[in-house]
Amino acid sequence: MAETLQITSQGQGLTLVFIHGWGLNSAVWQPTITQLKSQFEVITIDLPGFGLNVDQSISTYDLPTVAKEIQQAINKPAIYIGWSLGGLIATEISLSYPDKVLGLVTIASSPCFTQQTSWLGIAPEILALFHRQLAEDTKKTIDGFLKIQAMGSPHIRQDIKVIRNLVMQYPMASRQTLDDSLKLLETVDKREQLSLVTQPFLRMYGKLDGLVPNKVISMINDLSNQSEVYIFDKASHAPFISHLDEFVNALSSWLNGKF
Repeated sequence: MAETLQITSQGQGLTLVFIHGWGLNSAVWQPTITQLKSQFEVITIDLPGFGLNVDQSISTYDLPTVAKEIQQAINKPAIYIGWSLGGLIATEISLSYPDKVLGLVTIASSPCFTQQTSWLGIAPEILALFHRQLAEDTKKTIDGFLKIQAMGSPHIRQDIKVIRNLVMQYPMASRQTLDDSLKLLETVDKREQLSLVTQPFLRMYGKLDGLVPNKVISMINDLSNQSEVYIFDKASHAPFISHLDEFVNALSSWLNGKF
């Protein structure tokens, strides 16, 4: 990569780094930032090829490379907070750069997103379908993914509208970047490493999530018995959108109790 990834920082205090999920960008965090910036320094960063970093490409789009680029852009100790795919990336940063990570929070994330024998997740044929759709119509594919993310929410249409309006402020990633980053959801498996996270670790889930099934939470508990869990009873895959106040209160309470 020719340049360091661009970041956005607001507020002062304990540093929080927010990492977005697949197909979207850092604008999705704007409602959260508005509520947290009075207490914390809130940093958002777009993955390589997304949002404000749409022109920043990397030759190998794998988890270690993405984690390295993000950590180098932040370049100071912080709490890393990752949503969905961003949770995998935040986990990788906490494992690979433990001296730079004060704490880890994952939101609607899994150490292994793909359904496997004796493991719950996204059916491989669904991910394969997204790859095929990306080759035909990128925007339609992202719209379809937004609907899956909001599925189960009591106000699904409103959630989709809010997310779409936020992320459309920034340029859409290229088809190649979307395809490459989707492969991370397909191939990454951090189940064996999850117990090696040494920092304070909070995992947040939506009970109605269709991408990270409720029943997988207890399976992840067994892999990471040192972590803490918060479950939003009425939320789906984006609790920080559908249940913003509850999300901010739960996150702030945990942070203030740990740091």
